[in-house]
Amino acid sequence: MIILGIETSCDDTGISIIRAERNRMTSLAHVRYSQIKTHAQYGGVVPEIAAREHTVTIIPTIHTALDRAHLTFHDIDRLAVTQGPGLAPALSVGLDTARIISALHHIPAVGIQHIEGHMLSVWPIAKIPKSAKKRPRLPLLSLVVSGGHTQLVVIKKIGVYKVLGKTRDDAAGEAFDKVAALIGLPYPGGPEISRLAKQGNPLATAFPRPMLSEPNLDFSFSGLKTAVRYYIADQKKLSIQKKRDIAASFQRAVIDVLVGKTLRAAEALHFRGVSLVGGVSANAALRRAFADACKKRGYTLYLAPPQLTQDNATMIAMVAALTHARAKRETGKRLDPRPAWEVA
Repeated sequence: MIILGIETSCDDTGISIIRAERNRMTSLAHVRYSQIKTHAQYGGVVPEIAAREHTVTIIPTIHTALDRAHLTFHDIDRLAVTQGPGLAPALSVGLDTARIISALHHIPAVGIQHIEGHMLSVWPIAKIPKSAKKRPRLPLLSLVVSGGHTQLVVIKKIGVYKVLGKTRDDAAGEAFDKVAALIGLPYPGGPEISRLAKQGNPLATAFPRPMLSEPNLDFSFSGLKTAVRYYIADQKKLSIQKKRDIAASFQRAVIDVLVGKTLRAAEALHFRGVSLVGGVSANAALRRAFADACKKRGYTLYLAPPQLTQDNATMIAMVAALTHARAKRETGKRLDPRPAWEVA
């Protein structure tokens, strides 16, 4: 089965094509058009501008993917399109495009849950660098950490999930962006904080670890962001080294919370496998911290390959392949945007 994936949940236009066989998935084309430069001047994503950019780029991006895979629409067996969660105007562009292609070329289309895409991005897929070699053992504890989401989810089996905890306010990626803005770094802030933190002292400032000692598995990063803001306000001058130390100390606080809560959950549930997915999972310091902590406890750590950490259409197509029976049942349902769609 050849699946064409479409992703327009936020500010990345993603088009991918995969071949799904009985025990193997292979990437045939992976194309991603980023709008970062467009939104950087506003300090964040503007939904209406994102939708306009998707409208301009989506058809050329689809044709680029088809050309790279040496295929035409006649070769496509199924369309998989992000239905939610995400920005409603952006989602609508991808869904409208899928409906039109489906009607014109008689290709079944199915709506995909974006967070499920992130969670299943650790499954092996050929021709994606650093992809897993083996399927993860289930049940699996998955930490989804991105600009809009921070969730701990149990993958009981593919298609059956249970949310153990989630952020009560800012997501981790959102906190990275806001703290970056406080110290004068450009949008998106996550990569900038990571870059600056490499030369900073993570022990320079004892920022709080919100909710780390509480028994629940929820997260909160708003208070940490506020603590950084007050700390900066007390400084007479922010030297470049002071900014590096703030970035490193803030990043360390976030990592301690994410690692601590995830491994506490794994221990309580007696799980031996943990996965780290989502845009923030590309953070090198976070990946190292998880790798070290899991190795110490004898846990298997599953990481999404770098190409699949950011929003992309390959993971959307992968969901359609891995949940083929469910996708078959749901094909033909109304493809309306579901901006607040929960994974479970």
